[in-house]
Amino acid sequence: MTTAPRTFRIAAIPADGVGKEVVAAGRAVLDALAEDSAGAFAFEWREFPWGCEYYERTGTMMDEDGLDQLKDFDAIYFGAVGWPTVPDHISLWGLRLKICQSFDQWANVRPVHFLPGVVSPLRKADDTELDWVVVRENSEGEYAGLGGRNLGGRGPGGEVAVQSALFTEVGCERIMRFAFDLARNRAHKKVSSVTKSNAQQYGMVLWDDVFKRVAADYPDVETESVLVDAMSAKFVLKPEDLSVVVASNLNADILSDLGSALAGSLGLAASANLNPERRYPSMFEPVHGSAPDIAGHGLANPIGAVGSAALMLEHFGLPDQAARLNKSIEATTAVGILTRDVGGTASTEDVTKAIIDALNA
Repeated sequence: MTTAPRTFRIAAIPADGVGKEVVAAGRAVLDALAEDSAGAFAFEWREFPWGCEYYERTGTMMDEDGLDQLKDFDAIYFGAVGWPTVPDHISLWGLRLKICQSFDQWANVRPVHFLPGVVSPLRKADDTELDWVVVRENSEGEYAGLGGRNLGGRGPGGEVAVQSALFTEVGCERIMRFAFDLARNRAHKKVSSVTKSNAQQYGMVLWDDVFKRVAADYPDVETESVLVDAMSAKFVLKPEDLSVVVASNLNADILSDLGSALAGSLGLAASANLNPERRYPSMFEPVHGSAPDIAGHGLANPIGAVGSAALMLEHFGLPDQAARLNKSIEATTAVGILTRDVGGTASTEDVTKAIIDALNA
């Protein structure tokens, strides 16, 4: 007797620029993985045309009822958002952040993984095993979207803008517990909290207070609290001391990009925007942007998108398949099949084909 396959319904939103190319690559890899699963699981895709081109046609980044259309999918697979003809705050808030905030995807997970065959600008990476993950609070903090612009009637130079950061005990505690739970499953059981409470005496002091309280429930996990400027230096000077780094929305956004650059390229960086309670679909996307300068030329690095697909497999309860996919990425980079952002000459298609071949090796 054969069991029915698990079919995962995924909403694909390639959006803009190279997002279209890397989502297509990730889909090809996932479909190859499913085809080789002997019927154990399958993917059912629906692609949405939203993004900056859609905005230029309709005046909106996504359908008015777009969230209703997305809410019943098992996951969202996202490409990249942004194009020179549309202001960045419109494209970001009209699509990606609208999905993240409306679906309470409060845990953003960004692994920093050093791949074989990829030269890091960090000399320490040549002979030291480095591997850490940035856990980003993804629902509030500096990106809460609270504030406004006013007093424009004063004339040139008279306008005022207020941008307020929001920190809540609930928001701080849930992301910190998520980070501690993650650390418990890693070889180096440590959580580093990033703060700036010396200068931000309200929101970040609350962050520090909650971290101390939560840490008391995890006596088996090592902890430290580090100012964000010092943590930036630590990423470069002592990265071997890192395991799980938990930070606010803005601080984690910046630090995770630094980590990816140290690993060799933003094109390698995967991420997951999780609603851990699974009340809404989670969203998986590479960290890089839409890269208008290379869009359409087949030069984009698909590894960030494929790595994000591996995070999606973990979310689906398929850790062995996720590990298999990550090993295929490593096998591809180890033999020097690299796009030009990491010093190679391979095309998007070349890397995608190599990853699929490695799956079947």
